[in-house]
Amino acid sequence: MATHEHGWRNAKHAQQWRNTIETYANPVIGKVPLRDIDVAMVRRILEPIWTTKNETASRVRGRIESIIDWGITMGYRTTTNPARWKGHLEHLLAQPSKVARRTRQPALPYADMPAFMQALRKQHNTSARALEFLILTGVRSGEVRNATWSEFDLDKAVWTIPAERMKGGREHRVPLSEQALRLVRAQQEVSFCSFVFPSPNRPRDPEADGTALSDMALTAVMRRMALKQKAVPHGFRSTFRDWVSETTTHSNEVAEMALAHSIRNKVEAAYRRGDLFEKRRQLMQEWADFVLRQQPSPNVFPISEGLRLAA
Repeated sequence: MATHEHGWRNAKHAQQWRNTIETYANPVIGKVPLRDIDVAMVRRILEPIWTTKNETASRVRGRIESIIDWGITMGYRTTTNPARWKGHLEHLLAQPSKVARRTRQPALPYADMPAFMQALRKQHNTSARALEFLILTGVRSGEVRNATWSEFDLDKAVWTIPAERMKGGREHRVPLSEQALRLVRAQQEVSFCSFVFPSPNRPRDPEADGTALSDMALTAVMRRMALKQKAVPHGFRSTFRDWVSETTTHSNEVAEMALAHSIRNKVEAAYRRGDLFEKRRQLMQEWADFVLRQQPSPNVFPISEGLRLAA
């Protein structure tokens, strides 16, 4: 891990490596010489979590395999890697794709978005503005919460998220709609630190920079709004994707690039040079115009009683 951590995306990724190895692998093989680790030991690590935490289990297996491969290269082991999947553990464990199918995050139907946004704007706090910005831009929570002023070119209405903050590890340019740009400029007027949406809990040291919102801040906004339908912040990406597919003529490619999804076709990815930025700008403006129209859907949100203004 020490050898490779400088090439990993960020400190959080390195911490995840250490945490999963310490939690799942070390209790079973932490003190076992590399040359003595066998398939039975690896199965003891993986089988208890293979069906209940399959994504975690798959990552643990891959990390154990990488560590043992490193040991083989270093000369600490000469026999087959017992954590190898292809032609090995695949015969002993169920295919990950069949064990745990990914479920979509709970999301609001796109028809309910105008009413939701009208209610959201009655929430007067930084977390609510961050959630509104997340919806308008189609990005992930962490990308909004950790956004800094240095990433924005307000004259060109562009937000450039650096590669180290992106899930896919690639820089992502986000075109700002007129509404998103106004929101950011409003935040700029009350700015007191490098974060665009800082935590209201300012550091005690007046010389210190502010801190980012917590990972539960945006979820807390939605809980306070007491929605009748179950939904989470990440689900708005699905809402956006459904809206594009069902109500617009924009291509699948433009929609996927707006969400910063990787191109699955390796040949196409190899030749792709542009990021369809101007087409995405038009798409995001249409999305903003849709969700902020003043025509709330009837009987969807208990605006008069169920939605409470935050302190």
